[in-house]
Amino acid sequence: MKITDHIKNANGKTLFSFEIVPPQKGVGIADLYKNIDPLMEFKPPFIDVTTSREEYIFLERGNGLMERKITRMRPGTLGICSAIQNKYNVDTVPHVLCGGFTKEETEYLLVDCMYLGINNIVALRGDAMKGEKYFEPSIGGHKYASDLVKQIHDLGIGEYLHGKIESDVDNSFCIGVAGYPEKHIEAPSMNYDLQMLKKKVEAGADYIVTQMFFDNQKFFDFVKQAREIGIDVPIIPGIKPIATKTHLQMLPQVFKIDLPEALINEVLKCKTNNDVREVGVEWAINQSKELLDFGIPVLHFYSMGKSDNILKIGREVF
Repeated sequence: MKITDHIKNANGKTLFSFEIVPPQKGVGIADLYKNIDPLMEFKPPFIDVTTSREEYIFLERGNGLMERKITRMRPGTLGICSAIQNKYNVDTVPHVLCGGFTKEETEYLLVDCMYLGINNIVALRGDAMKGEKYFEPSIGGHKYASDLVKQIHDLGIGEYLHGKIESDVDNSFCIGVAGYPEKHIEAPSMNYDLQMLKKKVEAGADYIVTQMFFDNQKFFDFVKQAREIGIDVPIIPGIKPIATKTHLQMLPQVFKIDLPEALINEVLKCKTNNDVREVGVEWAINQSKELLDFGIPVLHFYSMGKSDNILKIGREVF
């Protein structure tokens, strides 16, 4: 079932969902199941699975020579989606990137999604490769997420790269895109970023999932501004409970977000990361309750491979 149908069928009730990260190469799926199992208590209608873009590694070739190779450290998004969908009877949402994929490779991936019964996709531009300052599209790939959204939308109605294919089956995808309550790092202004978001919706996006944030007012302002410029699709807030003291530096650096002073002060009082984890849980509980009062369609959690803190939050909120 499509995400928008799940939201419609909920009749105003807020749904629970979460995002997982594929394990690194060489690690089995069993540990992933261990973290998913407890969260099934909240009957999530869908689970997102991230996609990692390629990165460079250097291999020793003797005589002091190094060879640069491209690899993916966390492959298997589509296989994991299929496994989860069959094991838990829940819809899965693979993330599809511009970076690291040609248009042809994207088309093959979308066809595989059709075969597997996966009809929800999050379309993302993706980050720059490690070691590179700016995003550069792959040769033959998309530069902007809006172009990727258009390809996904067009393929769903039979418009393939090299011609139209008629079908009696509904192959259309429900397409999610990213929104940034504190604006994308590369956007020169909030208004510019919102206009780019609107362009993705006009290209065929059906819903928006936001980057993590810790100040709900920023989300409320973001929704208000989006609605004012004509964006009318569902907007789903993304929540990440803070878990370690290093998050005080890492999260602003990587995601270019601000942390509220009250949260910073509470984390600084903590003696251990277990204490920090409890602070993160309490903060996320309060965030979630306020978001539920606001009337959000879905509360979406970034699990980052661990579920114990999200389990505690869910039991207090749902």
